[in-house]
Amino acid sequence: MSNYYEHYRKSSIGLALIDSLDELIQSGHINPQLAMRVLAQYDMSIAEALSSRVKNRATVKAHLDTYRSLDDVWTFVLLNPTFRFDSDAVTTDKVKVVACKARVPGEA
Repeated sequence: MSNYYEHYRKSSIGLALIDSLDELIQSGHINPQLAMRVLAQYDMSIAEALSSRVKNRATVKAHLDTYRSLDDVWTFVLLNPTFRFDSDAVTTDKVKVVACKARVPGEA
């Protein structure tokens, strides 16, 4: 079993990868087992890239609408959030934040 979360699969790049893998399976170019191995590698690669390469920080001010925790996964729904970066600010109507307990490679 993979030690990485699968939630990055719902990003635009993750969905594009899944669509491409589905087409390759349907056309007979790859088998489903290879597609699952590719997705597991994607989960690992995206998590490692985000943790090692993204250095930007932001502050957030918002109204907390709802929150919940299940199996070390927290979900927050923020209304009218403002994200402040070094020189920019971004505001929107609603944001859903999913926060997971950090997993260390090699840990079960």
